Amino acid sequence: MVDRSRSMQEPTLLLLTALADKPRHGYGLAQEVLTISQGRVRLRTGTLYGSLERLQEEGLIEVFSEERVEGRLRRTYALTRAGRDTLAAEVRRITATAREATRRLKQATIEPTGAPA
Repeated sequence: MVDRSRSMQEPTLLLLTALADKPRHGYGLAQEVLTISQGRVRLRTGTLYGSLERLQEEGLIEVFSEERVEGRLRRTYALTRAGRDTLAAEVRRITATAREATRRLKQATIEPTGAPA
């Protein structure tokens, strides 16, 4: 198991999130990440499959199924229990940070200064 005491990188968070509701194949994952990130994150093929391999090695995802499509092997990936637990822990961490940031913004008594003219 990988030490997740630090926050995870956004592409990892997005990939795990994309797999949270159902298994998906590579192209479907790339499209889902694009949707979840509202177009901000576009995973290139090499990055996507490198990340999937790393997440498999870490035990966070697994191959759910394989099929041949037009002579090529198409793998569908799913979260493992460890992946689900890791994603849930990251969601709790992000939520706590956002809650604290919101609280501090509401309590702010000093108006931010503008940039020098």
